[in-house]
Amino acid sequence: MGNASHFALFDLTPDFRLDLEGLAARYRERVRRVHPDRFAGASEREQRLALEESAQLNEAYQTLRSPSRRARYLLALQGEEMPQETTVQDPAFLMQQMELREELQELQEGADLGGLAAFKRRLGQAQEQLNEGFAACWADPLRRDEAERLARRMQFLDKLSAEVRQLEERLDD
Repeated sequence: MGNASHFALFDLTPDFRLDLEGLAARYRERVRRVHPDRFAGASEREQRLALEESAQLNEAYQTLRSPSRRARYLLALQGEEMPQETTVQDPAFLMQQMELREELQELQEGADLGGLAAFKRRLGQAQEQLNEGFAACWADPLRRDEAERLARRMQFLDKLSAEVRQLEERLDD
């Protein structure tokens, strides 16, 4: 497999918009061929290569199925990689994040499952807006700064979504 791009591993054209069901089907097909169990009687070298290929497929799949990770990966393919942790220089966005976190804290304190469901829907809509914005600009070199800004915002909302899932699990118990 070598250093093939994550997209090439699944015979996909690099793009932000992906058919996630098609990606999952291609992943299952490819990972089945290199599953370590299929190489139990093979040489040590073949077992190692199958394990490496399986790990590469897993990494590629995890990256491509996540919009924020896919966005960062596409930007990296275009040249320089975005720094992993970068401060967002957008006061309005930062204020919105603080307000969302405060709202989430209130929902947690009130154990409000209905409110949490509504919050999760709004968060999903915000994520979809960011995804659409990124899809519209990532391939234009003149809009690189905008694409990076949107990718950073996607990361913030991903973290908030993870917190929402954790809270849902705690409140469901």
